[in-house]
Amino acid sequence: MTRPRLIVTRRWPAEVERALAERFDVSFNDDDHPFTPPEMQQALASCDALLTTVSDRIDASVLRTAPRAKLLANYGVGYSHIDLDAAKACGITVTNTPDVLTDCTADLAITLMLMTARRAGEGEREVRSGSWTGWRPTHMIGTSVTGKTLGLIGMGRIAKAVAMRAQHGFGMKIVFFNRSRLAPEQLAGLDARQCDSVEEVLAQADFVSLHCPGGAATHHLINGERLATMRREAFLINTARGEVIDEQALIDALHNGTIAGAGLDVFEAEPRVSEALLTMENVVLLPHLGSATRETRVGMGMRVLDNVTAYFDGRTPPDKVA
Repeated sequence: MTRPRLIVTRRWPAEVERALAERFDVSFNDDDHPFTPPEMQQALASCDALLTTVSDRIDASVLRTAPRAKLLANYGVGYSHIDLDAAKACGITVTNTPDVLTDCTADLAITLMLMTARRAGEGEREVRSGSWTGWRPTHMIGTSVTGKTLGLIGMGRIAKAVAMRAQHGFGMKIVFFNRSRLAPEQLAGLDARQCDSVEEVLAQADFVSLHCPGGAATHHLINGERLATMRREAFLINTARGEVIDEQALIDALHNGTIAGAGLDVFEAEPRVSEALLTMENVVLLPHLGSATRETRVGMGMRVLDNVTAYFDGRTPPDKVA
């Protein structure tokens, strides 16, 4: 029998690529370049399944050519880069990789919180530049994390993992807003207070960590008006999606001292980062590393393999989202 043809849009861990090649007819992106829209259309027209990543924009314009591919198997939990309605109209199934990256993304959110509070990025730059002159009592004083209030926007798996680390590791108080109200049993192991609005969280928190999905419903959820409700000593952490924050409004808030700082792993126009952010010392900038551990990236790939295998075996993929 002819094996289903797959195209993988970016390079994946070697063991995942080997496992895919053992079961399917696979084409890999040898030089790991981002596909252009015409390349994406060509791939969709020549394969049975396209294995995508968060950096691939699959919108109605890309899908308008009635693609051959009937499966978009996404390497990642978020899928706001895929137009689900357009995919459905083309008879395309979409899958993702939930659960696998919960802990490592939570770890990174805590990393950003600590780095911003303790000015770690700024300090490392000083040491590397050779400009550090030695210890002194007033040098690069940061903010304590222990015992402070952490506000979470969204309370899914990753946010709960962040809350557990913050509460049990640093004795932090937890407040949160979730678009659907959670029952007490959904917060097992956490002493967390549920707020009625985003603004209520922002007004109380010393650190605000974003854990909401991307898409039209959350585009610029954090805008100038909401940033103005934050405490001047507060820090904003984003490991969710770049478009959740109005980046220009954030730049203005950081420049004006409306908030103390930010830790960002995602950006509104990735991979482009605003020049203004690049020059600010009160911002920690990371290149979308939320899931970037070997264990997690391999686990994500194997989850994609499970979804693709199920689809071509005639079963419902375990992580079908559309």
